[in-house]
Amino acid sequence: MRFFRDLSLSAATAGFVAVLVGFTSSVAIVFQAAQAFGATPAQITSWMWALGLGMGLCSAIPSLILRQPVMVAWSTPGAAVLASAGLAGGFSMAEAIGAFLICGALITLAGATGWFERVMNRIPMAVAAALLAGVLARFGLQAFGAAQTALALVVLMLLVYLLARRLAPRYAVVFTLVAGVAQVLATGRFNAGALTLEWAVPVFTAPQFSVAAFTSLALPLFIVTMASQNLPGVAAIRAAGYDMPISRILTVTGIATLVLAPFGAFALNLSAITAAICMGPEAHPDRDKRYTAAVLCGVLYLAVGLVGALVTGMLIAFPRELVMAIAGIALLGSIGGGLHTALQDERHREAALITFLVTLSGVVIAGIGSAFWGVVAGALALFVQQYGVPQKPTRP
Repeated sequence: MRFFRDLSLSAATAGFVAVLVGFTSSVAIVFQAAQAFGATPAQITSWMWALGLGMGLCSAIPSLILRQPVMVAWSTPGAAVLASAGLAGGFSMAEAIGAFLICGALITLAGATGWFERVMNRIPMAVAAALLAGVLARFGLQAFGAAQTALALVVLMLLVYLLARRLAPRYAVVFTLVAGVAQVLATGRFNAGALTLEWAVPVFTAPQFSVAAFTSLALPLFIVTMASQNLPGVAAIRAAGYDMPISRILTVTGIATLVLAPFGAFALNLSAITAAICMGPEAHPDRDKRYTAAVLCGVLYLAVGLVGALVTGMLIAFPRELVMAIAGIALLGSIGGGLHTALQDERHREAALITFLVTLSGVVIAGIGSAFWGVVAGALALFVQQYGVPQKPTRP
């Protein structure tokens, strides 16, 4: 089978790191969102089952079909919106499920009509690359910020990465991860108590629809998912040089959300952070073989969903500093590549820089994240500076 011929150790590591980063960096927010609606432990496990199943199938199957790394994740800012709105509004689990269904229908509509892809086609590559770099740079900052509480771990991982980049660049992230895990085990920071053997059992919740849930849950969830997740997700795809059927993939994520919403899948979307890990040269030197990292990531997502508490507990058992460090280090190449693309065209340089800084700031306005406002600021800068001005040939 071609997949096994194309699979490499670096791609497998990239897939594992993507799952490690994707789950441990935001699984607590998902738990908080579920608890905000009064979820029982069985319902929380069902949420993880539904999300793992949705992310796994939507990542692995399209990646195998397209031979390109399609990366799908849950909506982390969406989970944050749900956690906040759920506590403030006193919504029931049934009302939340109804909001999830509406959000899934809206995502499906956005993909089926193609309007979201048409909007993305009008964004210059420099601005899109700056958007991606801004999103990823926050993880780079967090990687080195983790040195405040785990100096030895971060320094060790950085030194191993630098040495490996010189001696065995293809496996730099592999060696970095192994060194980090070894240090965690040697210092006794692996929380084995988080491990429990338990299969996930899906719990169906009948939806209930209300105007309040529509305005306070469904619409904000849809907006932040499109603006803060799918927007940088498309930027990651294009910055990596892939030409994917964005509208069809969005439609798939919307349908998957609709099907799995009664079990707790609140919103599935294109990934930016984990996508950059699996789409970068560290995953595989051959861009045509990086899809294997996404397929393996999808398989691991499925495992997390099916095995439930065991795999989730294993991921949570690693200290947060390890996750932050490996995420930031694994994304160095993607951050550098994004900045290079963003700043190389002098005509778009200032607008791209504004996009990068606004996105990096993490500002949230009207509940919408900085990725959206970064694009707005960059587009405004382009309009003011270039509207009606004759275009000069780009300097080589």
